[in-house]
Amino acid sequence: MTTDASTERADTLIRNTMAVTMDDQRRVITDAAIAIRDDRIVAVGKTDDVTAAWHADSVIEGVRFVVTPGLINTHVHITGEPLTRGFVPDDTPFLENVFEWLTPIHTHYTEEDEHISAQLASLEMLKSGTTSFLEAGTIRFIDPVVEALTEIGIRARVGPWAWDLPPEPEVLRLTTAQAIARLHDTMDRYASVADGRIQAWPIIIGHTCCSDELWRAAKGLSLECGTGMSFHMSPAAMDPEGFLAAFGQRPMVHLDEIGVLGDNVILTHAVHVDDEEIRLLAKTGTSVSHCPTTALKVSYGVTQIGKFPEMVAAGINVAIGTDGNNASNYHDLMRATYLVAGLFKDARRDATIFPAEDAFAMATRNGARALQAEDDLGSIEVGKKADLVLHDTNRPEWRPLHNVANQLVWSADGRGVHTVFVDGRRVVDNYRCTTIDEDDLLRRAQVAGEGIRARSGLPDRAKWPTV
Repeated sequence: MTTDASTERADTLIRNTMAVTMDDQRRVITDAAIAIRDDRIVAVGKTDDVTAAWHADSVIEGVRFVVTPGLINTHVHITGEPLTRGFVPDDTPFLENVFEWLTPIHTHYTEEDEHISAQLASLEMLKSGTTSFLEAGTIRFIDPVVEALTEIGIRARVGPWAWDLPPEPEVLRLTTAQAIARLHDTMDRYASVADGRIQAWPIIIGHTCCSDELWRAAKGLSLECGTGMSFHMSPAAMDPEGFLAAFGQRPMVHLDEIGVLGDNVILTHAVHVDDEEIRLLAKTGTSVSHCPTTALKVSYGVTQIGKFPEMVAAGINVAIGTDGNNASNYHDLMRATYLVAGLFKDARRDATIFPAEDAFAMATRNGARALQAEDDLGSIEVGKKADLVLHDTNRPEWRPLHNVANQLVWSADGRGVHTVFVDGRRVVDNYRCTTIDEDDLLRRAQVAGEGIRARSGLPDRAKWPTV
């Protein structure tokens, strides 16, 4: 018989549960227990074995739960769009969508709006099982955003808006020197916040919006600071056409030539790429964030010309993002993972492409690698960060439970997320966020969103008559 005196103390003990570890052997442990002390996992294994060595004052009886690592969203706009979610018509092609709707909307956000927006996006992510994310590099007001993320308790990599070529909108115009200075300032002030939970990265807009000087400066800063680097590239034909016109080279060829690609880089979209670009991405160890819902909704042609199966076959680390709330309209990474698993099965008429196990790895382990954090995140193992998601199986979409990988990817979604830990702290408990007043945030989000719509002057193109 074990007693508290004969065992080590943990802060929290989850026992009698099913743990989807996502470790190297992909073990699924039934009748499992996980012990958490401070911000780390200190034990995982069979309940009898773990409780023979550990005790805790806080014990969660986990028989109704499946426990997974926290999901990692590798591309999400937490400002600019969450407060106008669904306002942009869903029949706008790429150029109109980005340059006539999304970019102008950004200019009407205030500092308070971005604080609200960052927390709203984070709330949706946490409550659907995402514990870490990489922001897309479109934050105008970095100070209130870092404050908001610190308050709500999510893990994040963030950077300020940085480009230097577009002359409009005027409020977003930056010279090369200004863009570089902004990156340096953010790295200096927010290299590590909230015990390292929030970290700045040199993230630039990418596309055809940056000079070679800015590309090189951002890359150099990431190497100097030991961080990752991220940008958008080639969702549509605009980027390869622009690079070919400017340099006579496709984007990946040019970015490799000027030293940007590398194993600390994750670029987003990569739908319009050719075989030589895939070879360069694989050779340099560059990761790719695949945003399937945006690709569908903005009609990138991903099912017709996308080469994600070829990227994986070439050894490229492919992770998953949800993108913005007027392109994908949601931040539930489980829904995006479902699409990743399914799109190319149909497009190639090949059911073996991206099985559920591989798709869920993209949402966890691959995301951790893309965030330069595979030693800390992406699996349930001793010594890793205690970022955990407890999925509630007392729900119709979870029963009967026969194959947990199929259940996670094909049956369940973020609605079944009951409890979430980040850094060992319980930030969602019994479907409610513990760190902020959800009802107050949703009320303020509605008011702020209506204000942005009014200030933007953009037309309401909802097709149903509202009476």
